[in-house]
Amino acid sequence: MEKNMKRSKEKKSKKKIWLWIIGSLLTIFLIFLGTAYYTIQKTMNKINTPLVETDDTPDKTQKTITKKEPFSVLMLGVDERKDDSGRSDTMIVITVNPEKQTMKMLSIPRDTRTEIIGHDTVDKINHAYAFGGVPMAMDTVENLLDIPLDYYVFINMEGFLQIIDTLGGVTIQNDMDLTYDSYHYPEGEISLSGDEALIFSRIRYEDPRGDFGRQIRQRQIIEAVMKKASTPSMLLKATDMLDVVGDNVRMNFTVKDLIQLQSIYKKMDNNIDQLSFEAGEGQMMNHIWYYIPDETELQQIKTELKMHLE
Repeated sequence: MEKNMKRSKEKKSKKKIWLWIIGSLLTIFLIFLGTAYYTIQKTMNKINTPLVETDDTPDKTQKTITKKEPFSVLMLGVDERKDDSGRSDTMIVITVNPEKQTMKMLSIPRDTRTEIIGHDTVDKINHAYAFGGVPMAMDTVENLLDIPLDYYVFINMEGFLQIIDTLGGVTIQNDMDLTYDSYHYPEGEISLSGDEALIFSRIRYEDPRGDFGRQIRQRQIIEAVMKKASTPSMLLKATDMLDVVGDNVRMNFTVKDLIQLQSIYKKMDNNIDQLSFEAGEGQMMNHIWYYIPDETELQQIKTELKMHLE
Protein backbone atom coordinates (compact mmCIF):
# COMPACT_ATOMS: atom_id res chain seq x y z
CA MET A 1 0.00 0.00 0.00
CA GLU A 2 2.81 2.36 1.01
CA LYS A 3 4.73 1.40 -2.15
CA ASN A 4 1.71 2.21 -4.29
CA MET A 5 1.28 5.57 -2.58
CA LYS A 6 5.00 6.29 -3.07
CA ARG A 7 4.79 5.42 -6.78
CA SER A 8 1.67 7.56 -7.11
CA LYS A 9 3.48 10.55 -5.51
CA GLU A 10 6.50 9.99 -7.79
CA LYS A 11 4.24 9.91 -10.84
CA LYS A 12 2.51 13.12 -9.73
CA SER A 13 5.88 14.74 -9.06
CA LYS A 14 7.20 13.73 -12.51
CA LYS A 15 3.98 14.91 -14.11
CA LYS A 16 4.35 18.29 -12.37
CA ILE A 17 7.94 18.57 -13.60
CA TRP A 18 6.92 17.78 -17.19
CA LEU A 19 3.98 20.16 -16.96
CA TRP A 20 6.35 22.85 -15.66
CA ILE A 21 8.86 22.17 -18.50
CA ILE A 22 6.14 22.19 -21.18
CA GLY A 23 4.55 25.28 -19.63
CA SER A 24 7.92 27.06 -19.55
CA LEU A 25 8.65 26.15 -23.18
CA LEU A 26 5.20 27.33 -24.26
CA THR A 27 5.67 30.59 -22.35
CA ILE A 28 9.07 31.16 -24.01
CA PHE A 29 7.59 30.30 -27.41
CA LEU A 30 4.62 32.65 -26.90
CA ILE A 31 6.94 35.44 -25.75
CA PHE A 32 9.06 34.87 -28.88
CA LEU A 33 5.95 34.92 -31.08
CA GLY A 34 4.77 38.11 -29.40
CA THR A 35 8.17 39.71 -29.88
CA ALA A 36 8.33 38.51 -33.49
CA TYR A 37 4.84 39.84 -34.19
CA TYR A 38 5.77 43.20 -32.69
CA THR A 39 9.03 43.24 -34.70
CA ILE A 40 7.23 42.26 -37.91
CA GLN A 41 4.70 45.06 -37.41
CA LYS A 42 7.49 47.53 -36.62
CA THR A 43 9.44 46.40 -39.70
CA MET A 44 6.39 46.62 -41.98
CA ASN A 45 5.63 50.13 -40.69
CA LYS A 46 9.19 51.04 -41.63
CA ILE A 47 9.43 49.44 -45.07
CA ASN A 48 5.90 50.11 -46.33
CA THR A 49 6.23 53.32 -48.36
CA PRO A 50 3.27 53.96 -50.70
CA LEU A 51 3.88 55.95 -53.88
CA VAL A 52 2.41 59.44 -53.55
CA GLU A 53 -0.17 60.32 -56.19
CA THR A 54 0.62 63.61 -57.94
CA ASP A 55 -0.81 65.66 -60.82
CA ASP A 56 1.83 64.07 -63.08
CA THR A 57 1.02 60.52 -61.94
CA PRO A 58 -2.77 60.38 -61.37
CA ASP A 59 -2.88 56.61 -61.94
CA LYS A 60 -0.45 55.81 -59.12
CA THR A 61 -3.18 54.75 -56.70
CA GLN A 62 -2.58 51.89 -54.26
CA LYS A 63 -3.62 48.52 -55.65
CA THR A 64 -4.59 45.42 -53.65
CA ILE A 65 -3.45 41.93 -54.68
CA THR A 66 -6.24 39.46 -55.44
CA LYS A 67 -6.25 35.83 -56.58
CA LYS A 68 -7.51 36.80 -60.05
CA GLU A 69 -6.21 40.16 -61.21
CA PRO A 70 -2.73 40.28 -62.84
CA PHE A 71 -0.20 42.74 -61.42
CA SER A 72 3.37 43.94 -61.99
CA VAL A 73 6.36 44.74 -59.78
CA LEU A 74 9.57 46.70 -60.34
CA MET A 75 12.47 45.46 -58.22
CA LEU A 76 15.30 47.97 -57.78
CA GLY A 77 18.65 46.83 -56.40
CA VAL A 78 20.45 50.09 -55.61
CA ASP A 79 24.16 50.29 -54.87
CA GLU A 80 24.22 53.22 -52.44
CA ARG A 81 27.64 54.46 -51.36
CA LYS A 82 28.91 57.32 -49.21
CA ASP A 83 28.07 60.78 -50.62
CA ASP A 84 26.15 59.14 -53.51
CA SER A 85 22.38 58.71 -53.85
CA GLY A 86 23.10 55.54 -55.82
CA ARG A 87 21.99 54.11 -59.11
CA SER A 88 19.66 51.17 -59.67
CA ASP A 89 22.24 48.63 -60.87
CA THR A 90 19.62 45.87 -60.75
CA MET A 91 16.25 46.47 -62.42
CA ILE A 92 13.89 43.51 -62.68
CA VAL A 93 10.30 43.73 -63.87
CA ILE A 94 8.02 40.95 -62.62
CA THR A 95 4.54 40.31 -64.00
CA VAL A 96 2.19 37.90 -62.22
CA ASN A 97 -0.99 36.32 -63.55
CA PRO A 98 -2.70 34.52 -60.62
CA GLU A 99 -5.40 32.88 -62.76
CA LYS A 100 -2.87 31.38 -65.19
CA GLN A 101 -0.55 30.70 -62.22
CA THR A 102 2.41 32.12 -64.18
CA MET A 103 5.12 34.66 -63.54
CA LYS A 104 7.49 36.44 -65.93
CA MET A 105 10.76 38.12 -64.88
CA LEU A 106 12.64 40.57 -67.11
CA SER A 107 16.10 41.91 -66.27
CA ILE A 108 16.76 45.37 -67.77
CA PRO A 109 20.43 46.20 -68.51
CA ARG A 110 21.50 49.15 -66.32
CA ASP A 111 23.11 50.97 -69.30
CA THR A 112 19.99 50.83 -71.50
CA ARG A 113 19.66 54.14 -73.36
CA THR A 114 16.14 55.50 -73.00
CA GLU A 115 14.07 58.59 -72.27
CA ILE A 116 14.13 59.54 -68.58
CA ILE A 117 10.53 60.52 -67.85
CA GLY A 118 10.22 63.69 -65.78
CA HIS A 119 13.81 64.74 -66.45
CA ASP A 120 13.54 65.61 -70.18
CA THR A 121 16.73 63.73 -71.05
CA VAL A 122 17.83 60.57 -72.83
CA ASP A 123 20.27 58.69 -70.64
CA LYS A 124 21.13 55.35 -69.05
CA ILE A 125 18.01 53.88 -67.47
CA ASN A 126 19.70 53.38 -64.08
CA HIS A 127 20.15 57.17 -63.81
CA ALA A 128 16.38 57.59 -63.44
CA TYR A 129 16.58 56.56 -59.77
CA ALA A 130 19.52 58.93 -59.16
CA PHE A 131 17.57 61.82 -60.72
CA GLY A 132 14.14 61.23 -59.20
CA GLY A 133 14.07 58.23 -56.90
CA VAL A 134 11.59 55.37 -57.14
CA PRO A 135 8.77 57.37 -58.86
CA MET A 136 11.01 58.48 -61.76
CA ALA A 137 12.47 54.97 -62.10
CA MET A 138 8.96 53.49 -62.32
CA ASP A 139 7.74 56.11 -64.83
CA THR A 140 10.83 55.52 -67.01
CA VAL A 141 10.45 51.72 -67.02
CA GLU A 142 6.71 52.04 -67.73
CA ASN A 143 7.53 54.22 -70.73
CA LEU A 144 10.22 51.83 -72.02
CA LEU A 145 8.02 48.71 -71.79
CA ASP A 146 4.62 50.38 -72.30
CA ILE A 147 3.04 48.54 -69.35
CA PRO A 148 1.72 49.80 -65.99
CA LEU A 149 3.75 49.06 -62.85
CA ASP A 150 1.66 48.46 -59.73
CA TYR A 151 4.29 47.77 -57.08
CA TYR A 152 7.94 48.33 -56.35
CA VAL A 153 10.55 46.75 -54.08
CA PHE A 154 13.65 48.84 -53.32
CA ILE A 155 16.72 47.10 -51.89
CA ASN A 156 19.88 48.85 -50.73
CA MET A 157 22.26 46.08 -51.80
CA GLU A 158 25.18 47.02 -49.53
CA GLY A 159 23.07 47.15 -46.39
CA PHE A 160 20.88 44.20 -47.35
CA LEU A 161 23.92 41.92 -47.71
CA GLN A 162 24.60 42.39 -43.97
CA ILE A 163 21.89 39.80 -43.52
CA ILE A 164 24.30 37.17 -44.92
CA ASP A 165 26.50 37.47 -41.82
CA THR A 166 23.38 37.13 -39.66
CA LEU A 167 22.57 33.91 -41.53
CA GLY A 168 26.11 32.60 -41.10
CA GLY A 169 26.95 32.93 -44.81
CA VAL A 170 25.33 31.59 -47.97
CA THR A 171 26.30 29.02 -50.60
CA ILE A 172 25.90 29.52 -54.35
CA GLN A 173 26.93 27.80 -57.57
CA ASN A 174 29.44 30.11 -59.27
CA ASP A 175 29.53 29.58 -63.06
CA MET A 176 32.82 31.41 -63.71
CA ASP A 177 36.24 31.78 -62.07
CA LEU A 178 36.57 35.45 -61.02
CA THR A 179 39.20 37.54 -59.24
CA TYR A 180 38.86 41.11 -57.93
CA ASP A 181 41.83 42.54 -55.99
CA SER A 182 42.40 40.11 -53.11
CA TYR A 183 39.05 38.38 -53.61
CA HIS A 184 39.00 35.12 -55.58
CA TYR A 185 35.82 33.26 -56.50
CA PRO A 186 36.57 29.83 -58.04
CA GLU A 187 34.11 28.14 -60.38
CA GLY A 188 31.76 25.73 -58.63
CA GLU A 189 30.05 25.75 -55.24
CA ILE A 190 31.31 28.58 -53.01
CA SER A 191 30.37 29.93 -49.58
CA LEU A 192 30.23 33.69 -49.11
CA SER A 193 30.28 36.03 -46.12
CA GLY A 194 28.48 39.38 -46.33
CA ASP A 195 31.66 41.23 -47.37
CA GLU A 196 32.55 38.61 -49.99
CA ALA A 197 28.99 38.65 -51.35
CA LEU A 198 29.08 42.46 -51.68
CA ILE A 199 32.23 42.38 -53.83
CA PHE A 200 30.90 39.38 -55.77
CA SER A 201 27.72 41.32 -56.59
CA ARG A 202 29.68 44.37 -57.81
CA ILE A 203 32.18 42.68 -60.17
CA ARG A 204 31.63 43.92 -63.70
CA TYR A 205 34.72 44.57 -65.81
CA GLU A 206 36.43 41.31 -64.72
CA ASP A 207 33.48 39.39 -66.18
CA PRO A 208 33.43 39.17 -70.01
CA ARG A 209 29.61 39.28 -69.82
CA GLY A 210 29.82 42.71 -68.16
CA ASP A 211 26.57 43.91 -66.63
CA PHE A 212 24.71 40.73 -67.67
CA GLY A 213 27.09 38.65 -65.55
CA ARG A 214 26.63 40.96 -62.59
CA GLN A 215 22.83 40.68 -62.88
CA ILE A 216 23.14 36.87 -62.74
CA ARG A 217 25.29 37.01 -59.60
CA GLN A 218 23.02 39.49 -57.84
CA ARG A 219 20.00 37.28 -58.54
CA GLN A 220 21.93 34.25 -57.23
CA ILE A 221 22.76 36.03 -53.96
CA ILE A 222 19.20 37.27 -53.39
CA GLU A 223 17.82 33.76 -54.09
CA ALA A 224 20.40 32.18 -51.74
CA VAL A 225 19.51 34.63 -48.96
CA MET A 226 15.77 33.97 -49.33
CA LYS A 227 16.31 30.20 -49.41
CA LYS A 228 18.44 30.10 -46.25
CA ALA A 229 16.30 32.65 -44.41
CA SER A 230 13.24 30.42 -44.89
CA THR A 231 14.80 27.36 -43.17
CA PRO A 232 13.43 26.40 -39.70
CA SER A 233 16.89 26.74 -38.08
CA MET A 234 16.87 30.47 -38.88
CA LEU A 235 13.70 31.11 -36.82
CA LEU A 236 15.66 32.28 -33.78
CA LYS A 237 17.50 34.83 -35.94
CA ALA A 238 14.27 36.28 -37.33
CA THR A 239 14.43 39.44 -35.21
CA ASP A 240 17.99 40.25 -36.34
CA MET A 241 17.05 39.59 -39.98
CA LEU A 242 13.99 41.82 -39.74
CA ASP A 243 16.14 44.64 -38.34
CA VAL A 244 18.41 44.48 -41.42
CA VAL A 245 15.40 44.28 -43.77
CA GLY A 246 13.79 47.26 -42.03
CA ASP A 247 16.89 49.38 -42.59
CA ASN A 248 17.47 48.44 -46.23
CA VAL A 249 14.18 47.55 -47.95
CA ARG A 250 11.28 49.76 -49.03
CA MET A 251 8.11 48.65 -50.83
CA ASN A 252 4.47 49.57 -51.33
CA PHE A 253 3.19 46.06 -50.50
CA THR A 254 1.03 45.86 -47.37
CA VAL A 255 1.03 42.92 -44.94
CA LYS A 256 -2.21 41.74 -46.53
CA ASP A 257 -0.61 41.92 -50.00
CA LEU A 258 2.41 39.87 -48.85
CA ILE A 259 0.20 37.13 -47.37
CA GLN A 260 -1.77 36.95 -50.62
CA LEU A 261 1.46 37.03 -52.63
CA GLN A 262 2.89 34.08 -50.69
CA SER A 263 -0.26 32.08 -51.35
CA ILE A 264 -0.10 32.87 -55.09
CA TYR A 265 3.65 32.16 -55.36
CA LYS A 266 3.29 28.63 -53.90
CA LYS A 267 1.03 27.69 -56.80
CA MET A 268 3.33 28.95 -59.57
CA ASP A 269 6.71 27.73 -58.38
CA ASN A 270 7.31 25.85 -61.64
CA ASN A 271 5.85 28.48 -63.96
CA ILE A 272 8.43 31.29 -63.80
CA ASP A 273 9.56 32.46 -67.22
CA GLN A 274 12.89 34.35 -67.33
CA LEU A 275 13.03 37.02 -70.05
CA SER A 276 16.11 39.02 -71.09
CA PHE A 277 17.47 41.42 -73.68
CA GLU A 278 19.86 39.52 -75.93
CA ALA A 279 19.72 41.02 -79.43
CA GLY A 280 20.81 44.57 -78.56
CA GLU A 281 24.34 45.95 -78.78
CA GLY A 282 26.71 48.30 -76.98
CA GLN A 283 27.51 51.67 -78.51
CA MET A 284 29.74 54.64 -77.58
CA MET A 285 27.99 58.01 -77.79
CA ASN A 286 29.79 61.21 -76.71
CA HIS A 287 32.40 59.04 -74.94
CA ILE A 288 29.69 57.23 -72.94
CA TRP A 289 28.88 53.53 -73.37
CA TYR A 290 25.19 52.64 -73.76
CA TYR A 291 23.22 49.47 -74.35
CA ILE A 292 20.91 49.95 -77.35
CA PRO A 293 17.98 47.48 -77.33
CA ASP A 294 17.03 45.78 -80.58
CA GLU A 295 13.69 47.32 -81.60
CA THR A 296 12.19 44.04 -82.81
CA GLU A 297 13.13 42.23 -79.61
CA LEU A 298 11.89 45.15 -77.47
CA GLN A 299 8.53 45.05 -79.25
CA GLN A 300 8.29 41.28 -78.69
CA ILE A 301 8.99 41.73 -74.96
CA LYS A 302 6.38 44.52 -74.71
CA THR A 303 3.76 42.35 -76.39
CA GLU A 304 4.53 39.33 -74.20
CA LEU A 305 4.28 41.34 -70.97
CA LYS A 306 1.09 43.10 -72.09
CA MET A 307 -0.61 39.80 -72.94
CA HIS A 308 0.46 38.37 -69.59
CA LEU A 309 -1.14 41.29 -67.75
CA GLU A 310 -4.45 41.16 -69.65
